[in-house]
Amino acid sequence: MSFEIKVISNAKGRGLVATKQIAKGEVIFEEKPLVCSQFLWNEFYRYAACEYCLSPLEIAEENVRRLSGDSNISLPFPEMNVVDQSQHVPCRNCKVVYCSQNCFESAWSEYHQLLCLDSARLDPEHPLNKLCDFWKNIHFPPETCSILLFAKLVAKLRLSSNKAEILERIAEFCHSTVELDSSLIHKLMGEQFQEQIEVLRQMCHDAFYCEEAAAWFTPDGFRSILALIGRNGQGVGTRLVAGLRRPKMAFSHGISETAFNRTLCLLFAVVR
Repeated sequence: MSFEIKVISNAKGRGLVATKQIAKGEVIFEEKPLVCSQFLWNEFYRYAACEYCLSPLEIAEENVRRLSGDSNISLPFPEMNVVDQSQHVPCRNCKVVYCSQNCFESAWSEYHQLLCLDSARLDPEHPLNKLCDFWKNIHFPPETCSILLFAKLVAKLRLSSNKAEILERIAEFCHSTVELDSSLIHKLMGEQFQEQIEVLRQMCHDAFYCEEAAAWFTPDGFRSILALIGRNGQGVGTRLVAGLRRPKMAFSHGISETAFNRTLCLLFAVVR
């Protein structure tokens, strides 16, 4: 193992410390997240991503055409496209799309059967839709968190056959003091967070409250879970070239680094 886990400080919690020289591009470790959620503004602007694992659902050319508004753009290196759209599976009820049958089945068993909006997906008065709209209005891009992470945590706990294991995994995340919680929530929600957080808590209660997670819906518990999500969450956005293989793989296919970088510059120029 190329690292060890150490407590960095009371404020920062635990961290990874290298135990050997790590080469550029070396994979240090891989870990499956407890839950994933696409940023709400990212979804609003139609970045197509798997609802479960966040893998891109559109090829790079589709991505660029949508962002630029130019349907005539053609990208080079089509052989670098790795998005297999033939494997995509929509939820039969709400039509949310997954990159594979495995992702759909995992999402359904872990949380989606409770959060699926079915025919109410486009109903602005549905409690979950109202919650998402409220979140977007207080959490503008660049986004750092999604309130749906909380919704999925609650649903996952409710559906789990081993609730103690879920709670234990959450307890392993980095927690902070009340003062640091308030500071982090302030950054997440802006200047008016004191008023907004109570509205947000009540909306979460109305949308997906459950007894198993009752402690998370109290004023103090809600602050703590929000801060925990904000502190431990990792943002994964849909990239402009999400449909292309990693540059290292492109170079191995005979594409020069200069040609690849030139293409990237042109792409960013047309979608700016």
